Amino acid sequence: MQRISDIGELRQQVQRWRMAGERTVFVPTMGNLHRGHLRLVEKARDHGQRVVVSVFVNPMQFNDKDDFDAYPDTLAQDSEQLTGAGVDILFIPSVADIYPDGYQQNSQVVVPGLSDILCGEHRPGHFIGVTTVVAKLFNIVLPDAALFGEKDFQQLMVIRRMVDELCFPIEIVGVATERESDGLAMSSRNGYLSAAERQQAPLLYRELEQAKSRLLLGSERFEVVEAEAMEVLQEGGFRPEYFTVRSRKDLSKAEGNVQDLVILAAAWLGKARLIDNICLKSG
Repeated sequence: MQRISDIGELRQQVQRWRMAGERTVFVPTMGNLHRGHLRLVEKARDHGQRVVVSVFVNPMQFNDKDDFDAYPDTLAQDSEQLTGAGVDILFIPSVADIYPDGYQQNSQVVVPGLSDILCGEHRPGHFIGVTTVVAKLFNIVLPDAALFGEKDFQQLMVIRRMVDELCFPIEIVGVATERESDGLAMSSRNGYLSAAERQQAPLLYRELEQAKSRLLLGSERFEVVEAEAMEVLQEGGFRPEYFTVRSRKDLSKAEGNVQDLVILAAAWLGKARLIDNICLKSG
């Protein structure tokens, strides 16, 4: 595995692969890797011959500087895992490489509407940071395909819309959420949980499953299911931000005639902000 931090060097290597008729697949990460990230790498091989993984902690998508400063630096372990996974290039740019004039003055890529609801409402500016850095990374790596986890369902939708509307020639692939044996969605944020909180954390997914089961029976009102789930989470020690049933097409509020639904939730447990979702076919 090559470790590259220089943008020009990376572009030259990807161009050589392209000239040889090989597809490049890209997996952007912020490091602190877990099995879910490695699953993305594994699935990347289904979409091309060469795999590039980036590790870049993006300051532009953090609402809290202390949260950014506290984000774990596990580059040595990440590099070892990616080498074992057969990655071709680990791209590790600096903040100065990505934001030469500082991210506060950087041009922004905005996906209006979809970026302003749910997580966007509770983390103002977050998705502007995400789409801006992902657009930059796409322009640097110039991949044929890029993979993202479905745990970040809203993020995946935002990136797909950005790619479609800005005409990026990149295939966006969503990969199913990797879970612990008790159902907890794998996340770098899980490391912020205390031992006791880690035992409480699977309640979030259990409530998603419970809500799905109730809705598939066809007799429950969406707002009743949402309100009761919020109450259960609060009683279980969470500080929920939202628990909501939405259209999978555009994340608009679900209506009686919507057949393709997703249930999304975000809740704090101690210092960890956990998000998760579950999809269902209604009817």
